[in-house]
Amino acid sequence: MLEPLLGTINREWVLQYILVFEEGYAREIARFFDVPLPSIQNQLEKLEQGGVFLSKMSGKTRRYFFNPRYAFLGELTALLEKARQFYEPQMQAKFTLQRMRPRRPEKPL
Repeated sequence: MLEPLLGTINREWVLQYILVFEEGYAREIARFFDVPLPSIQNQLEKLEQGGVFLSKMSGKTRRYFFNPRYAFLGELTALLEKARQFYEPQMQAKFTLQRMRPRRPEKPL
């Protein structure tokens, strides 16, 4: 859907994944979409270099998440959420899966 704007479908999927699941790492994202790992790693690196993502090490794994100080974060998330409405039903269903980790007890629903 946003491939003409973003350059590649993998970049769009990486952005959607991080938006929905709040954070993720390369292998997890590649498995989720069944795409080659190097293409996802490449997109994550480019998005981090551009300031869209930040990363942190969790053991040996580099986890990526949106940079809260990114100037266009609000506009980007609104665009991604709107685009998700036009995805095919099976892709929409993938993004509505249950959370992968438990919610913090003090976090509101």
